Amino acid sequence: MALEDPLAPPASPAGALQQIPTTLHINGITHELLLAPWVILLDLLREQLQLTGTKKGCDHGQCGACTVLVGGRRIKSCLCLAVSYDGADITTVEGLADRGTGALHPLQQAFIDHDAFQCGYCTPGQLCSAVGLMNEHPPASRQEIRERMSGNLCRCGAYAQIVEAIAEVAGLTERDQEPS
Repeated sequence: MALEDPLAPPASPAGALQQIPTTLHINGITHELLLAPWVILLDLLREQLQLTGTKKGCDHGQCGACTVLVGGRRIKSCLCLAVSYDGADITTVEGLADRGTGALHPLQQAFIDHDAFQCGYCTPGQLCSAVGLMNEHPPASRQEIRERMSGNLCRCGAYAQIVEAIAEVAGLTERDQEPS
């Protein structure tokens, strides 16, 4: 008798791989899916749904490139099982612009206006994190923006421009600038 591989995916009694019915509302579109229980949300978005704006950086939840919004709150999608979000409203960078008019989200426009990106790899995660930050509560200072955005890394060093873009949308003035 052959031993079963303990790392092999679980199978149903009929030998088929286990699939879980999952409904996700992504960028305003409802997706009825059958998912293996181990599918990571980031991989589902990029590989199955072709929403490639969300990036895979470290794959350990440390860089923030994979940040998306669930119910308006930011999460790191590389750490999340997709089936855990059954019924959830998920927004990726592709869903930030106005669906009706195509107008950019104010933070997207501010990132452009302030050159808050260089290579652009981290930008989708930075934008989703910034939207989540504003949804939680608008920041009172640039220092607060820096602290609350610290889970998103930018290898090119566009931090000053990112902070200024968020500060503009938050309505912070030059007087709100603290000494460096």
